[in-house]
Amino acid sequence: MKKYFAEVVGTFILVLFGCGTAVVAGDKVGILGIAFAFGLAQVAAIYGIGPISGGHVNPAVSFGVWTAGRMSLKDLIGYWIGQFVGAILASWVLAAIVHGVQGGYNIGVSGLAQDGWGPGYQGGYDVTSAIIFEFVATLIFVIVILGSTQQKAPSGFAGLAIGITLLAIHIFGIHITGVSVNPARSLGPALIVGGKALAQLWLFLLVPSLGGIAAGLLFRTKALEAS
Repeated sequence: MKKYFAEVVGTFILVLFGCGTAVVAGDKVGILGIAFAFGLAQVAAIYGIGPISGGHVNPAVSFGVWTAGRMSLKDLIGYWIGQFVGAILASWVLAAIVHGVQGGYNIGVSGLAQDGWGPGYQGGYDVTSAIIFEFVATLIFVIVILGSTQQKAPSGFAGLAIGITLLAIHIFGIHITGVSVNPARSLGPALIVGGKALAQLWLFLLVPSLGGIAAGLLFRTKALEAS
């Protein structure tokens, strides 16, 4: 249970600081600032809870780790529950914070850093662009995670490599989908915002999961496993 609770805490950190920066300070720090917030929060979560659970903080990552043969099905389910709970709690806390701004805050109008695509959202990219980006970005992200945590990888640097990769993914993709590569990160805000965010949630649950599976298969088949 300690591992699963650690994933609650780690995912809470990632979603609160990443989405929180986008909501509270996005107009001031811009895409680079939001990208750094997600990347640095990922690093903090990994080094904070990594010794306990490995610091997945992402169901797609856990799916990749399981597919690669590095965790049990029982742990996969426990990690998923912890990650989704952490993301929902972080989104709820963020909503409570922003409601206190002078003049009030309309979540239905201004959102909660939910992911999406199409007219009126970020760059207006279509669903095909969203699917391609989320799959490829998650594939790359999980490859970096599995590669930097395999036995022959240099020890102590995985957290930095993973955080920097997430930062780069956000710089590239915020204008496309807002960047998920993490079903829990997408679920939390969508549940609170509702409407279109909830209607589009399927893509951010499904596509990153497929990207994680594809990355896991590359290591299970030894295509990217260090010999």
